[in-house]
Amino acid sequence: MLAIVIPYYKLFFFEETLQSLANQTDKRFKVYIGDDASPEDIVDLIEKYKGQFDFVYHRFDSNFGSTSLVKQWERCIARIESEKWIMILGDDDYLETNVVASWYKHYDEFYKKSNVIRFASKSVNMKLNGIISDSFTHPLWEKATDSYYRRFKGLTRSTLSEYVFSKESFLNYGFRDFPLAWHSDDAAWLDFSSNKPIYTINESNVFVRFSERSISGNNEDQNLKDLASVDFIKKSILNKLYLFKKNQQIELALYYEIAIKKNRKLKNSEWFKLLYVYTINFEFHEFAKCVRRFILC
Repeated sequence: MLAIVIPYYKLFFFEETLQSLANQTDKRFKVYIGDDASPEDIVDLIEKYKGQFDFVYHRFDSNFGSTSLVKQWERCIARIESEKWIMILGDDDYLETNVVASWYKHYDEFYKKSNVIRFASKSVNMKLNGIISDSFTHPLWEKATDSYYRRFKGLTRSTLSEYVFSKESFLNYGFRDFPLAWHSDDAAWLDFSSNKPIYTINESNVFVRFSERSISGNNEDQNLKDLASVDFIKKSILNKLYLFKKNQQIELALYYEIAIKKNRKLKNSEWFKLLYVYTINFEFHEFAKCVRRFILC
């Protein structure tokens, strides 16, 4: 069965999240709500949904999300019982009524062929009075590296809520704990996929809310996001660079250099890593330019 994990902290849009679960046409799922010691009590609210879908509520004594969103995700996941597949749904996101039904409809297609499943998605932009975007769809089967590269190029979008992943893959790899969990989901799909393709269910949408209350919509933490981006490229991309196409490797290497320079100078070891990337890809022109930047730094 499917486990839908909700790391709860913000009340403002949460009832819409719960209502979307109550509206599912297929009720073969269990919800695990992990209250991150929120100052906003939801006991009375969730009482309204008893009997409408299967859920477990647990309030944690201490707040983790302010220092590590990943640790909050993981302690919520730890409460899962027998379910083998996991969706982490944001407390301000919500599902189209047929999301769970589509999951089971497609199950035989991806079972044992993929560890990471995603749904199509629509963004709900609260900065523009709740305007809902067109549906973001994806190839039916896609390598995790190609999926990330499309996002890197701005050709698509990707957020945690629209994915389902196997519990086994999570136990094998875990999430990488980057600041603000920025890119922690991107790293997870590269790890969890274990070289199997991502399977997409394009007939159902997850609605992802974009607002000043969300990390993606808040520009105050840009410095932390930049630091997380460098950490992500170093630990997740460069270690898997051989899985990317040649042109992708060159672009990602240059992005790595630019991301570091936003905050500091590159270390010699980082310059040598870049030179190595250009060398193995037989990019003499890029190699020469990199040497010149190294000398001038």
